[in-house]
Amino acid sequence: MRRIVSFGPAFVVLLCVALVLVVAPQAVRRLSVEETRANVRLAQQTLDSDDILDRLNKAVRAVALSTEPSVVHLAVVGDLGHDAPFRSASGSGWVYDDQGHIVTNAHVVAGAKTILAQFSDGRVLHASLVGLDPATDVAVIHVDPDVPLIPIRRATGQRVAKGDRVFAFGSPFEFKFSMSQGIVSGLGRTARTAMGFAGFSNFIQTDAAVNPGNSGGPLVDIHGRLVGMVVAIATAENTQGSSQGQSAGISFAIPLGIIEDRVPQLIEGGPIESGYLGIRFAGREGVPTGAGQPPGVRIGDVTSGGPAEKAGLQAGDIIAAIDDQQVTSGETLRALIASKRAGAKVSLKVFRDGAPQTFDATLEALPREIVDDQYLQAVSSGFGLVLRDENDMKAMVAFAVPNTGASIAGLAAGQQLVSVGGQPVTDATDAARKLVNGGLFTGRVVRVGVIVPGDDNKTPRELELRTQE
Repeated sequence: MRRIVSFGPAFVVLLCVALVLVVAPQAVRRLSVEETRANVRLAQQTLDSDDILDRLNKAVRAVALSTEPSVVHLAVVGDLGHDAPFRSASGSGWVYDDQGHIVTNAHVVAGAKTILAQFSDGRVLHASLVGLDPATDVAVIHVDPDVPLIPIRRATGQRVAKGDRVFAFGSPFEFKFSMSQGIVSGLGRTARTAMGFAGFSNFIQTDAAVNPGNSGGPLVDIHGRLVGMVVAIATAENTQGSSQGQSAGISFAIPLGIIEDRVPQLIEGGPIESGYLGIRFAGREGVPTGAGQPPGVRIGDVTSGGPAEKAGLQAGDIIAAIDDQQVTSGETLRALIASKRAGAKVSLKVFRDGAPQTFDATLEALPREIVDDQYLQAVSSGFGLVLRDENDMKAMVAFAVPNTGASIAGLAAGQQLVSVGGQPVTDATDAARKLVNGGLFTGRVVRVGVIVPGDDNKTPRELELRTQE
């Protein structure tokens, strides 16, 4: 008898497997969608019931509303040389008082022929330069307001700390009255000022987005109070800070303490006085002490009769803090002292033989010879121009470093600078001072009169000096 083979059960099994393979994924996807839908509803309920982000938004809006009326956009026209007699640049500033004084960076307005100040309500006023201090990159300009100005609030006496949230205002890439936010990334940083690397530094580092046009703009805290002024950014090519380039997440701001010391002096029109302690660092320019040693900068020598000696400091002491601000390097120590006026009293935390002590010192005015040396150092390190006085030859070019701004402009050893910016110079220091104050380190042209050896008529040649970016 022949066997009858039935395919029915196998077919049923195959059909069931096919259905599972087709239907099951769809069911899983439906379950996944429903789960996602439930999560979305839960998240929406959380957002609707918790107003923490709404309150944060309102707080940030309040910072913007309270700060923007005090922010100023600056359009600056300066001298660029014979080939292009004028240049336009932009920067930022902020209202200092209700008398029409506006604060900005020295490098924004140095050498300016015309300064236009635009306010957030659209008003544009002509501004005049009151004074500038290239060493700290602080400048004051003035407008005659047709309606009252709104000065920015300042966090006087308050210190920022790493991690504090801050907001930067200004006109990056001509986008006027912009606002960005970040945190304080570090303190006591070094960056280039309008005086090159000879200027004072003790900058706030922040990751708030800052770009060309932000220079001179305010940096404010969560209460809308000024804590600093934007001065420079760090780029991949220039980690020491520059007013050019694009934001790389590192920018620098001048602390409020330095600004509040310099601005009144500039408004008063008197000479800028920087504090002086009278010490020399041990080792290489105040390198912090090594492992196993207390943190700070070691004193190598104390000037006889100076403020440090009068206060009781000695060679070998380690200065760890000034007025409770930590000293991280010789640059920081120099900046903390120089940012205060002569006559100011400071409290110094010092380690002597490993034991902490506190000394009170009264600062004196920075000696003129040190100030003069800073200007000479600035044009030397930042421009490649070494000046000296030799017998009857005043402001003589001793050396022009090859491939620097000085040599490219045509300066060479043996030449004599007789005028800077149309003003006669008396000696090497006077020439260096006029070069810096005339905007040499801001990209602007400074015209100089030079007597070249071998010229029969001794008529000065005119050269145009400009730093090379």
